[in-house]
Amino acid sequence: MSKPKHERSLAETEAQAVTRNIRVSPRKLNLAAGLIRGRAASDAVAVLTFSKRRISDTVKKTLESAIANAENNHSLDVDKLVVARVEVGRSIVMKRFQARGRGKAARVEKWFSHLKIVVAEQQPAPVAEEAA
Repeated sequence: MSKPKHERSLAETEAQAVTRNIRVSPRKLNLAAGLIRGRAASDAVAVLTFSKRRISDTVKKTLESAIANAENNHSLDVDKLVVARVEVGRSIVMKRFQARGRGKAARVEKWFSHLKIVVAEQQPAPVAEEAA
């Protein structure tokens, strides 16, 4: 008596990796994710390797996991992979307080994020023949 098998939500030419509860705000994570949207997978890894943003290492690790999932679990060609989607979502918010003057307190919110990267195998573009 097990649960029925969950239908696969991705196409046959797609693979994904998800990282949850990353200790960075979704706004900052979305800036790093915007660097790789729509790029070839190998190009996206190179961009994240040399990015100065602190969170780019975590994004790179998730991207490499998605590439490995595509290669090992779905038998996709690594050289044809492109970053199809990068989704950044909100997670929990830790609420802390900081002491202020005259016995008051200020609220400090520490945001967490979720990251989902979907890579897809790109179909080769049709080659247009030149008219001679």
